[in-house]
Amino acid sequence: MSVRELVVLGTASQVPTRHRNHNGYLLRWDGEGILFDPGEGTQRQMLRAGVAAHDLNRICVTHFHGDHSLGLAGVIQRINLDKVPHEITAHYPRSGQRFFDRLRYATAYRETVGITEAPVAADGPLARTGGYTLEARKLSHPVESYGYRIVEPDGCRMLPERLAAHGIKGPDVGRIQREGELGGVSLADVSETRRGQRFAFVMDTRLCDGVYALAEGCDLLVIESTFLDEDEELAVEHGHLTAGQAARVARDAGVRHLVLTHFSQRYTDPEEFERQARAAGFDGELTVAHDLLRVPVPKRR
Repeated sequence: MSVRELVVLGTASQVPTRHRNHNGYLLRWDGEGILFDPGEGTQRQMLRAGVAAHDLNRICVTHFHGDHSLGLAGVIQRINLDKVPHEITAHYPRSGQRFFDRLRYATAYRETVGITEAPVAADGPLARTGGYTLEARKLSHPVESYGYRIVEPDGCRMLPERLAAHGIKGPDVGRIQREGELGGVSLADVSETRRGQRFAFVMDTRLCDGVYALAEGCDLLVIESTFLDEDEELAVEHGHLTAGQAARVARDAGVRHLVLTHFSQRYTDPEEFERQARAAGFDGELTVAHDLLRVPVPKRR
């Protein structure tokens, strides 16, 4: 059975707290695992969440601030220690190649696994598989940063009443799906488009075109909300979003499920992030993330 869910490994910004680890997010997408922004302590959080190195297929780093990347060294060494039997691809800003190199070879260890380096240098597709396209969009932060977006190809949904009207049943249903036509009846005559699911991961950034492009039409949007709205000037100065800004992006982009994360340690009441997001007009499903939370990707429409 295929699983599509977000496993939240850490939700703190800049420094960990008693209750929040540095960043780390695993997206399970059918048979693949995509690890986003492994901050310090990610390897231990994976253990607590029941995530193994063997579950990883890709690592996506938005930028090279420590709370988003210091866990790379431990994760990569664990991948090699466990002798993961498949190739793993790493995406990160090309401008941070020297940081990736330092983290990959931070200490001595025995390399047993091929990690393919696929740095990001511009907006656009990064990879295409049978189940999704991975895309990147540049964000606005003091160091170069990219957000990531996963788009499932559209499929088709068979319509029983139209099949019955054309007398198509049994093995012929599969045949028209495979061949696109049967006895003068086209696949379009008996089906409708089933929109592919969409997921986006937006970390440290001010409001910019890339934020909106990533969020557009998402079923699940994971987005930073480092500050509350009363500290918007600080957010702009340091290249971050507020809870209200993130929620307005989600509202305008038609997001179905919004996950707020990456919280400044200055705040002690996580419910205030939800209150401000609702006040901003987002009326979809809303989650204020906490460590070790699991969030399913919404079912297809």
